[in-house]
Amino acid sequence: MDTNDSEPDSVIIKPTTEGISIITLNRQHKRNAVNKATAQKLYDAFLGFESDESQKVCVFHGDNGTFCAGFDLQELAKTQGSKQSIQHPEPVDINGRNIGPMGPSRLQIQKPVICAVSGYAVAGGLELSLFADMRVVEEDAVFGVFCRRWGVPLIDGGTVRLQAIVGLGRALDMILTGRAVGAQEALAMGLANRVVPKGKGFDEAMEIARQLVGFPQGCMNADRASCYYAAYNATSFTDAMHNEFDNGIKIVETESIEGAAKFSGGAGRHGAFGGARKQGQL
Repeated sequence: MDTNDSEPDSVIIKPTTEGISIITLNRQHKRNAVNKATAQKLYDAFLGFESDESQKVCVFHGDNGTFCAGFDLQELAKTQGSKQSIQHPEPVDINGRNIGPMGPSRLQIQKPVICAVSGYAVAGGLELSLFADMRVVEEDAVFGVFCRRWGVPLIDGGTVRLQAIVGLGRALDMILTGRAVGAQEALAMGLANRVVPKGKGFDEAMEIARQLVGFPQGCMNADRASCYYAAYNATSFTDAMHNEFDNGIKIVETESIEGAAKFSGGAGRHGAFGGARKQGQL
């Protein structure tokens, strides 16, 4: 992918000593719309997070009050009349991982990603938000397939992930009409996991990330992987159940016995999470 990068700070990556990587989309003049160079940076940033063993959870957000307005249509318009579109007609395979016009949205990252959504998450920006495990949404945020108006299809996972998250009927409502969906409706349909006051999305996403970092990681990620397998890859209910058991049983010896011993010693009684979270134990 030819980047022609003239915006070195369009994606800001900040690993932390807490084990939380912060990835920030930063194209204020384009409402964080993604061009080819930015797509490559996002893709590289998420693969970097995934491969860094010191980083356990990622918080992904857009700076300057907007998550992402989609693909940069002004850049797409420049290709009019050319034989090669700026968008790839087929997924581009790099070391077994697919990169698309929005960058990482075709990937299944192996560690949790929490998306903090402010302002607009529309078209390709909606697809980027669906790439995350959870969406913390500010009260004035707007989701939508706004590209419906311009004849630009969802080719970065929108038709695949949206219906898996909210159900086929609600997904088709959004996809066919392209209408705007506000924060409260998004919460009701399961597109948003939490709704928070304006300006508080990032802080809430970080608080959730700190909670996840405190849990035994093997167990959490095994359960997470099983959910994704059941949603997208399982051939049957029985296949999903076998996959859950075969991978979960490995965790019993590495984490569960130790965790049970801590519980027996008095930790985490009556559903308490606070002290256990700080100590990285249940």
